[in-house]
Amino acid sequence: MSRRALALVAVSFVAIFYGANYTIAKDVMPHYIQPFGFIVLRVAGAFLLFWLISFLGPKEKIDRQDFKQIALAALFGVGINMLAFFEGLNLTTPISASVLMVTTPIIVLILAVIFLKEKIRFLKILGVLIGLSGTLLIILYGTGKSMTATNPTLGNFLIFVNATSYACYIIVVKKITQKYHPFTFIKWMYGIGFFFVLPFGLFQLLEMQPSTIPLDGYLKIGYVIVFATFGTYILNIFAIRELKPTTVAVFIYLQPMLASIFAIGLGKDSLDIVKITATLLIFIGVYLVTKKPKVLG
Repeated sequence: MSRRALALVAVSFVAIFYGANYTIAKDVMPHYIQPFGFIVLRVAGAFLLFWLISFLGPKEKIDRQDFKQIALAALFGVGINMLAFFEGLNLTTPISASVLMVTTPIIVLILAVIFLKEKIRFLKILGVLIGLSGTLLIILYGTGKSMTATNPTLGNFLIFVNATSYACYIIVVKKITQKYHPFTFIKWMYGIGFFFVLPFGLFQLLEMQPSTIPLDGYLKIGYVIVFATFGTYILNIFAIRELKPTTVAVFIYLQPMLASIFAIGLGKDSLDIVKITATLLIFIGVYLVTKKPKVLG
């Protein structure tokens, strides 16, 4: 199997792990631990795992000037990304959260136009407007009937902040992953990221009562750390090294379908006309944004 094929398999597993994560993480918060406390636990656990496996990789030294870019990757890929995601997921429903994450490719395009000065065609402009209309629809009206969505408007907005942060991470991380082995880069990113999230979640982590958490709760916390964090970041870094950022972003399209299957199957969420309409608008927008122009002649 070629490295490209392996990279495609890797991002497929990332979509599966993230798809289940919406429902599993939602079950943990706020019953066993508050969102920001969970983030500190998640980052600390993944940080230890990344440092342990780093001994299997080459012994590389990070150039001093590259720490600035790694810190940016940690800010967008660990700090803002995770804090906004868990707090948003705590306030909204798994399906709404997964649908909003599909806006990432649209945001990647907007950032590429602003910072990389890429040219934008009419179809892409139309796609951005249609996709963002779907985003606004679900943020403002995607309240659903779920009793677990305590503040869906704020929650949906925070998930959109999470998607924007993840789009920034995809752009920032591309160059640095070409220079260093994934194990070298990612252990430093999580080390720096831990200090970004610690001030926000330390108090909530200390409030956690381990003796009251059942085995089922610990297994779900373990899933989030080992599969939805450690596993996804390792697989994603490998994929980003081999594939274009837009190709990696495209696999986010699978998340709403997978998240819906897990959430509805476990009775944690339901579909309604607002979610379906918003999903269609976002998918149409993403299709227009990623559609390749026809070559004439």
